[in-house]
This record gives sequence, C-alpha cells and structure tokens, in this order.
Amino acid sequence: MAKIEMAHGAGGKIMQRLLEDIIIPSFEHRKIGDIGLDEMDDGATLPLGDREFIVCTDAHTVHPLFFPGGNLGTLSACGTINDIAVMGARPIAMTNTVIVEEGFEIETLREIMQSLNSIISPLDVAMIAGDTKVMPKGTLDGMIISTTGIGILYSDEVITDAGAKKGDGIIVTGPIGDHGTSLLAHREGLDFETDLKSDVAPLWAPIKEIIDIGGVHAMKDPTRGGTAVALNEIAMKSQFEIDIEETLLPIRPQVKSLCELLGLNPLNMSNEGAVVISVDSAQTDEVLSVLRSYPSTKDAKLIGSVRSGPGRVLMRTEIGGKKIVQVPYGEPVPRVC
Repeated sequence: MAKIEMAHGAGGKIMQRLLEDIIIPSFEHRKIGDIGLDEMDDGATLPLGDREFIVCTDAHTVHPLFFPGGNLGTLSACGTINDIAVMGARPIAMTNTVIVEEGFEIETLREIMQSLNSIISPLDVAMIAGDTKVMPKGTLDGMIISTTGIGILYSDEVITDAGAKKGDGIIVTGPIGDHGTSLLAHREGLDFETDLKSDVAPLWAPIKEIIDIGGVHAMKDPTRGGTAVALNEIAMKSQFEIDIEETLLPIRPQVKSLCELLGLNPLNMSNEGAVVISVDSAQTDEVLSVLRSYPSTKDAKLIGSVRSGPGRVLMRTEIGGKKIVQVPYGEPVPRVC
C-alpha cells in the first residue's frame, strides 16, 4: 500500500498528484466564487454582497523554529500576507492555530507570537480568532502554526496564476533561493562563511503600488519548489510558454556556490519574500522602478517574457543553448516553510 512521503508536502510533481488524485476529489463542493480548490491557486474567492474577499490557509512546519533572518512567527505572517497579496487583495485579518509540544518554553512561544505580530500590526491586519493545542512530549517536533488569511480585493479583478498574456515581461522581485539555501546551511551546520539569510518579508506595500500602475496579469510567490514551480504554474495554467534567460536570473554568489557544492538547483530552492510577476511589457520599466524603491524588492529584475507555445518554461543557458525548466519532484530541502 502506498504511503505518504516527505515529498508529498514539498510543492513538486508528487504533491500535485496527491492533490489531484486524493485530496481535491474528496470534496463535492469546491468553490463559492470563481476561484476554489480546483484552480489550486494561492487562495480562493469569497463573494459577499458587492465585495469580493480572498481567503487562504497555510500550515507552517519550519525546522529549526529560528533561522537567519526570521523565525516561525515571521514566516507564518509573511507567508499568509503574501498569498493574499499576489491575488490582488489587501490583507485585513488572520486566524492562527498554534500546536505546541509539552515542555515547550513559554518564553520561546511568546517571542514567536510577538514576531508574528510585528509583521501584521504595521499592516493593520487583525488577528481575529485562533486555537491552541498541546501535544504530549515526543509526539511533535516543538511547534507548528496554521494560519488563515482574509483579504479584500483591491484590484479590479482577481489576479491568478492563469492570467499571463502573450508579450508580458516576467519579473522576479529579488534574488532566488535565499530562504531555502540559508536555512539548509544553518540547519546542517555547514561551515559556510556568509551573511546569507532568509528573504522572508511581507510584500503587500510594493504589490499595492504595482497594481496601481496596471498591467499586472499574474503573480506567484515561489515558496515550496522555488522559482521553477512558480514559473511552471503560471505557464501551464495560462497556456503560454515562458522564456527566461539564465544570465538574467538574480542569484546571490553564496546561493550559487552552496547549491553547486551540494548538487542543488537554485531555481528549486524556496523563497519567502519574493514574487514572480507577469506584467504587460509596456509597464515593465515603471513596475521595476517601483519595486526597486522598496528594501525587500530592491533587486527586482526582468528575467524573460511570455510567448506563444505550449505551457512550459524554456531557459536560454549561459552558453547559448536552451533547456526546459522542469517542475521538481519535490522541495530539495524539507521543512523550510
């Protein structure tokens, strides 16, 4: 009998099959608005009267709980905020389920909760409900958090993975692979002299500004499975080919070196403070200018474009060849988010 593997929760091909074959078909009613379970987007639409809301939910199992650049609290907040934001909604509220292991330090719990609040409070996002459970010692690895986010649609239309249009420019808002790579180095105790840290950050402020510019057709945050998964989801759902240039990919030297050392691909390493954007080519310069005015997106780059063709991602390599960017089997580093 088949059993669950770690890769089933890692955002790659095997997780997609699990969702399509087991989880999604288990439910008869899968949407209230236009976007629901079947679309497998970052969230779902919830129409109420003349307003449209976006709702998302996520579980956060990162190990260790504290890592360079953040902790479980900041990760939970930013992951939820960004899932709402990339669908074109203003985050307004969250709920929070905390499950802790017996014997967990109360002061550590306090620090994680305060870190979560430090992200959502400046954005006027309210924590409106929650639940707390305690598991017997030895039955849980410290602590996990599950959040639900609620947002009010800010743009004229919901921004979905399927919205890319022919001729769009493809922008990534910052260096790729920072979160997964830095967490791996920290977790494994690698003697890697670097100041590399997670890019975890809330991105509603810059996203709001680029929505105001117009021309933003699709957005995806490259969390589990990294930039490769985000690009492929936009390409496959939009039914266009995305062409990218390897020489244009923003990859920190430390990330590239560590991935080469361990035989990993930076495109498959997760981010927690970046977004892949498909935007009308007429607006790319203005969008880049806005993004570069924010500390969290100051390294935004145009890396490719949307073309006619099959729903795939094609990369021109540094030596001038072309190769298909595949969806990874799973996240190469488990428990990064």
